[in-house]
Amino acid sequence: MKHAFLATSAFAALLSTYAAGASASGSHDDAIGKPGVAAKATRTVEVDMTDSMRFTPSDISVKKGETVRFVVRNSGRLKHELVLGTAQELKSHYAAMMKNPEMEHAEPNMVTLAPGMTGEVVWQFTKAGRVDFGCLQPGHYDAGMKGVVNVAQATPR
Repeated sequence: MKHAFLATSAFAALLSTYAAGASASGSHDDAIGKPGVAAKATRTVEVDMTDSMRFTPSDISVKKGETVRFVVRNSGRLKHELVLGTAQELKSHYAAMMKNPEMEHAEPNMVTLAPGMTGEVVWQFTKAGRVDFGCLQPGHYDAGMKGVVNVAQATPR
């Protein structure tokens, strides 16, 4: 019973650390965009995750204001995930995952997939700049499983 209480307390502390980091600038969505509406997606980008600890593609270009449907496939034999965020958010969340590898989470900016599964993230990119993504399963991010979405300023019509 004492062990369960300590594990629960540690988990709560990790979550509050991640939440505090995410809310330091208001919300992680403020920096990277916001959940998109699937019906408003202007295009679909297919992303493959493999046990070679890589995303294909790992460099994606979008326009500010664009809503993108990411169809993410885990073609490996390990559990993988795609998480959108700032570099700081990803590093903070990754540190929490390293301390508690069985931590489960479900946010609109991420998808976690068992081997052979496919899922999606629909995201609207509201600011020009860089949005990072990575697999935060223990060891994967350090092994190079990361990428970037380059958000270009939309051209006036």
